[in-house]
Amino acid sequence: MSRWFSKNLIRIYAAIAILYILLPIFYTIAFSFNDADKRNIVWRGFTFEAWLNPCEPIGICESLGNSFKVGITSTIIATLLGTMIAFALGRYNFKGRSTTNLLIFLPMATPEVVLGASLLSMFININVGAGLVAVTIAHIMFCISFVVVTVKARVASLDPKLEEAARDLYANEWETFRRVTLPLVAPGIGAAALLAFALSFDDFIITNFNSGTVNTFPEYVWTASLRGVPPQANVIGTLMFVIALALVFAGQVIGKRKLAKKS
Repeated sequence: MSRWFSKNLIRIYAAIAILYILLPIFYTIAFSFNDADKRNIVWRGFTFEAWLNPCEPIGICESLGNSFKVGITSTIIATLLGTMIAFALGRYNFKGRSTTNLLIFLPMATPEVVLGASLLSMFININVGAGLVAVTIAHIMFCISFVVVTVKARVASLDPKLEEAARDLYANEWETFRRVTLPLVAPGIGAAALLAFALSFDDFIITNFNSGTVNTFPEYVWTASLRGVPPQANVIGTLMFVIALALVFAGQVIGKRKLAKKS
């Protein structure tokens, strides 16, 4: 028994760690089917009521729409800007490159409370009112850092011989980028975009400082927690988890099919 335990210790530890990580997700999924009254804390019975009426609580779907507006807009802009910065830092030597590398990490290292308060002060000084515009600008700012770090790692791993081979075959710079470089970097850009959207959709602290009277989904959940989070919030959380899981699974399948075609 002791020999079996020592041989499978790593597997046991991994299973416990995965269960610990996934336990809150299992709770969220299970309580989306709870026949709750005002507080979705105690299990009262199984029902599909919350799934059939996801927008029943006042303001929940409006806040979800605001989160999608901010998340999609900030993801698109941050991914475009962050990808260009990543290529500049990963491919070219220029004056101030090391300083730029350092500055990129500052939003990631700065506590969100400090960042949110500083952005609020800046918006007040430049006469930008609190709301979706201010929140979107703030999210673009901190999402860019994560995009740059993710895409830059992919750019650094590219084999320059592939681009040299394309140029040897008389491809110009645009054709080389479109047919060789971009397809190779695309998985990194996709991963960066997903990460940026997740960070934007999930953000509460910076958003709370700069949203004014506009509510996003995390703010709705925080406000609802004072009187009892409705099961519809668990429904939306479950749907977001399933969608994210489906996107990751689809990316893995597509990647394996491309590798199979190459081989």
